[in-house]
Amino acid sequence: MAVPKRKTSKARRDKRRANWKLFIPGMVACPKCGELKMPHRVCKACGTYKGEEVIKVEA
Repeated sequence: MAVPKRKTSKARRDKRRANWKLFIPGMVACPKCGELKMPHRVCKACGTYKGEEVIKVEA
């Protein structure tokens, strides 16, 4: 079985693990109701997308 010839340094190991971070998705305000929503998706609060009512939302 293959065995590493040299020890992997802490810096090299941690550089490899640097991209494991979590991120908050970008949120935008709905132009109709002002509620925060994901971009390019239907607003859950008012049911509109690109100024048109796509789904019926009960108040």
